[in-house]
Amino acid sequence: MSNTFERWGETILGAAVVVVAVGFFAFAAAQAGQTSGAGGRYDLIARFQRVDGVNVGTDVLVSGVKVGVVRDVSLDTDTYMARLTLSIDNGVEILDESNARIVSGLLGGSSVSIEPAGMEALPAGGEIPYTQGAIDFLSVLSSFAPSGNQSDSSEAQTP
Repeated sequence: MSNTFERWGETILGAAVVVVAVGFFAFAAAQAGQTSGAGGRYDLIARFQRVDGVNVGTDVLVSGVKVGVVRDVSLDTDTYMARLTLSIDNGVEILDESNARIVSGLLGGSSVSIEPAGMEALPAGGEIPYTQGAIDFLSVLSSFAPSGNQSDSSEAQTP
């Protein structure tokens, strides 16, 4: 009798684990913008020199509010620029002179930030005209470091 009860208990516990795992997977897919029913969005194109840290599913922000995700990252073989396809919520209009830039967080997370500008809304499939790629902070910091080739002007010169 107790042996049968243990089997049913294990079966119910196993089913509960499967349901929780499927729930986590569905939540993760929705957060990454990978759900198959992604209706209600339109695509825009943006080209950047550098897209360090940007992948499919990276957030697209306007004034710090998430309005979409990066749907595709590819290389434009004509210009050798990174080409991002941004999937934007239908209720949000991106204007024709907007600026898109890659913003890196302190802990390494990146996002695409759009600064609105212009008068007319970009159509679906349109391209954001002004972009600024990711900044390589190591290169910026190394530009401030003194190089070993410079002479120190405070040294006394011997006659």
